Amino acid sequence: MNYWLTKSEPFKYSFSDLERDGYTSWDGVRNYQARNYLRDMVKDDLALFYHSNEGKEVVGLARVVVPSYTDPLDESGTWLVVDFEAVERFEVPVPLSVMRADELLGKMNVFRQMRLSVVSITEEEFEKVCALGRGLV
Repeated sequence: MNYWLTKSEPFKYSFSDLERDGYTSWDGVRNYQARNYLRDMVKDDLALFYHSNEGKEVVGLARVVVPSYTDPLDESGTWLVVDFEAVERFEVPVPLSVMRADELLGKMNVFRQMRLSVVSITEEEFEKVCALGRGLV
């Protein structure tokens, strides 16, 4: 299993929207590195759902239900999408500032690749953010 952090501006598509909709296509990605991350996603991979710009915090957990396929809005066939479903809303949102200050989490790809809407993370990073979000740490 792989682990990911996905970013969305809540005014465009929030975790509440994902909960309401049940699932969504993660589309509109137009960066080659982010596309490669989408390509590497497989069914049942888990992703932290991060609200960017507003909130700047991880608010929940999503699961890949359909692995990558060609973005239907892309006539060139270059870009990919995956479908996610909502799994869990965290009891305690995990702010960017908390992750950045943490010895382990401060080394996450999200801090090296800030502009990407999806980045890979390690299982250890994933578990730590989940523990923080569940109020266990």
